[in-house]
Amino acid sequence: MEPVVIAALVAAAFFAGLVDAIGGGGGLITLPALFSAGLFDQTALGTNKGQSVWGSGAALIAFWRAGRVDRKLAVLAFPLGLLGAALGARLVMGIDKDTLRPIVIGMLIGASVLLVVKKPTRDEDEPQSPERARRGLVIACGLALAIGFYDGFFGPGTGTFLIVGFVALCGKSMTRATADAKVVNFASNLASLATFAYAGKVRWSVALPMAAGQLVGGFVGARLAIKGGAKLIRLVVLGVSGALVIRLVWQMVS
Repeated sequence: MEPVVIAALVAAAFFAGLVDAIGGGGGLITLPALFSAGLFDQTALGTNKGQSVWGSGAALIAFWRAGRVDRKLAVLAFPLGLLGAALGARLVMGIDKDTLRPIVIGMLIGASVLLVVKKPTRDEDEPQSPERARRGLVIACGLALAIGFYDGFFGPGTGTFLIVGFVALCGKSMTRATADAKVVNFASNLASLATFAYAGKVRWSVALPMAAGQLVGGFVGARLAIKGGAKLIRLVVLGVSGALVIRLVWQMVS
């Protein structure tokens, strides 16, 4: 690729890392950019994982250092995210991705509705009894496996789904949910990347320069999320959800 194209992809990766760290949905930026640069199908998906794993990793480190990650959940959610994504990535190798778009649209609309209905109270976790906490842990593990599978299969919106699920179904604050989502997102990116790389579907000459942009964007986005709190995160999540729905609908129609 021409150096100017690589530079544009690095810039896209930076903004994707920033958005993804705050509210998820960085793939909405990077996948269209990769398509525009001439990469398609599994190669685009694999290259996207080759750069996005760095942004999710940077964001996870920032949240971990700030003490926002639920470590008890992380011990369970990380391997489940790995497993789900590995299965999803293996499956997508032989399936037409266009068949997934109506499902993705429905999921994003549902996630947006959940976030509007289940408005978090500032930046505090909901009080939970021991029984409710155990139930929330089981639900969170189920989300890690299911959405990890989705991330391996397709990807965009993964962080958004995780955040909304953790807030609406597990009673977490927006900031806490964003931090915990990074545990699963990093795991699913790792597993997906390993699967695509083994199949030779990663264009490393593109993925590695973009990784630098993802690293910086992930760190900056995580700091903004920590300082901005629930209001900033909620606005970004809703914006990303709406934009992704519009894009997928347009692709189906055209």
